[in-house]
Amino acid sequence: MKKFKIHTGLRRIRKKRRSTPGAAPGTLVPDPHAIHPKVTLIAYGPEELEESTIEDIKEVEGALGRFPVIWVNVDGLADHQLIVDLGSIFGLHPLALEDVVNTHQRPKVDDYESNILIVTRLAPVVGEHGTEQLSVFLGNNFVVTFQERHGDCFNPVRERIRHGRGRIREAGVDYLAYALLDTAVDGYFPALEKYSDILEDLEEQVLDDPDVAVVGRIHGLKRELLEFKHAIWPQRDLFGVLIRDTMDLITDQTTVYLRDCYDHTVQLMDLTETHRETASGLLDTYHSSISTRMNEIMKVLTIIATIFIPLSFIAGVYGMNFDPQVSPWNMPELSWYYGYPYAIGLMASLAGGLLFYFYRKGWIGRRRR
Repeated sequence: MKKFKIHTGLRRIRKKRRSTPGAAPGTLVPDPHAIHPKVTLIAYGPEELEESTIEDIKEVEGALGRFPVIWVNVDGLADHQLIVDLGSIFGLHPLALEDVVNTHQRPKVDDYESNILIVTRLAPVVGEHGTEQLSVFLGNNFVVTFQERHGDCFNPVRERIRHGRGRIREAGVDYLAYALLDTAVDGYFPALEKYSDILEDLEEQVLDDPDVAVVGRIHGLKRELLEFKHAIWPQRDLFGVLIRDTMDLITDQTTVYLRDCYDHTVQLMDLTETHRETASGLLDTYHSSISTRMNEIMKVLTIIATIFIPLSFIAGVYGMNFDPQVSPWNMPELSWYYGYPYAIGLMASLAGGLLFYFYRKGWIGRRRR
């Protein structure tokens, strides 16, 4: 078996290993939370097409040899025996089937001579954690795909097969595998566009009305984008292996199309990094907004305190208990007819003078030039 290793960074999201340490290679231990499988079959050629939902695995055997291309899709990995039977029908290696069941695999390519296993990950739903593993087996006249959940993004491929659009009905199984991989990669673009809209809304909220809840949303968004990065980054290396290494089951014509997938993964990486940097920038903007708001509050309180300091001094002076009858120097204003209006007017004039001074300096009312 020829194996291509793709080196990537460590994932922060760790999944529990289900197989017992020391178990025999190829031991299948399905996830207890796996979904009951739904099996569909699409067999076609340039002029013929057969599509059905498989109830009995023998129906798959009956389609072998009758069509140039057979695509068997399995949604759900709960049925241990079904996976073993499909492996027996198509000659899939037990180690490859073990990788199918253990859905914590990173995107990779394994060449088993008679068939190729390509493991990639489908884009997660926005707001939910966890990408979905997609396992694609490419053989001489078949493609077998395994998915964790029901429903996928491959309906456009099915429609192209049904209506004969493009060259998919004329091409071989390697082109079908490319079409599935290309659709899986393109599924990340709409998700990233939704994240772009979310970032715009968060930016408006941070600037207009920042609160603590925004910080939680930004951190959650950064975690989801980090998971996007962990899913997309190794896919670039995956397509690099498919383009660079010579494989008998992949023609040169299909390799040209795989280069387009490689370019898309590079674009996705750039977009993901841009969104993560934007989210980090929003955190900085949030802290700056909070600091600016706090500075404005402190400025207002400081101005109020500054105005009341001289007023408190005047009130304190005239609040002293001196008797003007004992000495003419003991606060003669207390016996003055206009003493109280004079004190109030002095305080008002002083406060108005301070406010005018602050305004002229640009500290209140307008920006300082």
